[in-house]
Amino acid sequence: MIKTKSLLLLCIFLFFSNSIITLIISYLPVYFDDKGFTGSEIGFLLAIGPLIGLFSQPMWGYFSDKYKTVKKTLLLCLTGLLISSLFLFKMNTFTSLILIGAFFFLFMSALGGLGDNLAKKTSIQRGIPFGKIRMWGSVGFACTSLISGKILSIIGIENLFYPFLIVVLMTILVGFTLSDASISSKPVALADAAKLVINKKLAAFLLIVLFVTTTHRTNDNFIGMYVKEIGGDASLIGWVWFIGVMSEALVFAFSALWFRRFQPLTFIIFASLLYSFRWLLMSAATQPFEILILQVTHGICFAVIYVASLEFLSDIVPNELQSTGHLLFLSVSFGLSGIIGALFGGFTLDTFGGSVLYQWLGYIALIGSIGLIVYRLFYRLAPQKQVYQ
Repeated sequence: MIKTKSLLLLCIFLFFSNSIITLIISYLPVYFDDKGFTGSEIGFLLAIGPLIGLFSQPMWGYFSDKYKTVKKTLLLCLTGLLISSLFLFKMNTFTSLILIGAFFFLFMSALGGLGDNLAKKTSIQRGIPFGKIRMWGSVGFACTSLISGKILSIIGIENLFYPFLIVVLMTILVGFTLSDASISSKPVALADAAKLVINKKLAAFLLIVLFVTTTHRTNDNFIGMYVKEIGGDASLIGWVWFIGVMSEALVFAFSALWFRRFQPLTFIIFASLLYSFRWLLMSAATQPFEILILQVTHGICFAVIYVASLEFLSDIVPNELQSTGHLLFLSVSFGLSGIIGALFGGFTLDTFGGSVLYQWLGYIALIGSIGLIVYRLFYRLAPQKQVYQ
């Protein structure tokens, strides 16, 4: 009974923590746009998060591994996020937003990764498919995107802080009830974590998959502005995210049925190719409803590549460094890609428009897909997690 209750609380926590991410990813670019910033300025502001996350995510992961607690690390990040947000949403100048944004994203950057890492460790401990736990994060993302879209269309995007504050407080309250999970009692030293960074197999994988995830993060940052460009409003942006992330939740939920049929890299290649087709089709969209239809493929793209990548990493990263490895993956594949995507996307959107932006994203994802196919041909899984070769 106690185990069931703790699992339920973890699912609720993932629901609310991903709701926080929804509000930032889906509406912060539109919030900045409403304040009068240009696409290039918004791209620069959004690049702060991934830039900070590039260093902070492995740092939080290392602290979590070293002190054997994901829960306390999460609560520390949530507290810092709450305090910094009180200042972020009061700022109106570009310079002030850069400065306070750095502190805000220092804590924000690790929230999703640490929550997913706790879910992964819990799934291993209890023999439950990771997707069945992680799906609740996607459900939270989807429901909040839809509800907040309707709320913001009424109260105005300038009042984004208020729904954000409510969700953060709810997440903190649930966070205190979480149970920690650990899959290794082996002590961790900083030198051990540093070896992950210089591992050739891991570095090559992260570099190649970066091409694909850059297109994903660019879309995260600018899909709301693209929807507005072709005639949508804040309410429609909520529907865009709701459809996309609910499809993601379904893929996570049924991951136990489809995932074991092929090796992880095969699924990663499949999802990467689908990303390419998806962006090319979006580049040709002229009406908002076309984006809504294409959002169904979001779940197949993101959930498949995410689950497969975590499984691939769990095979080559030692148990005692799972949090570090997981957040290292996020810092490169969704952090560095976020920097590139924000700057590249903002410039392209300003200069050429959304259609050209998505056309280029399609070609970039295709390059990544080809790179992964080549990597798959040369890759041979080393036994017993030999990541230090």
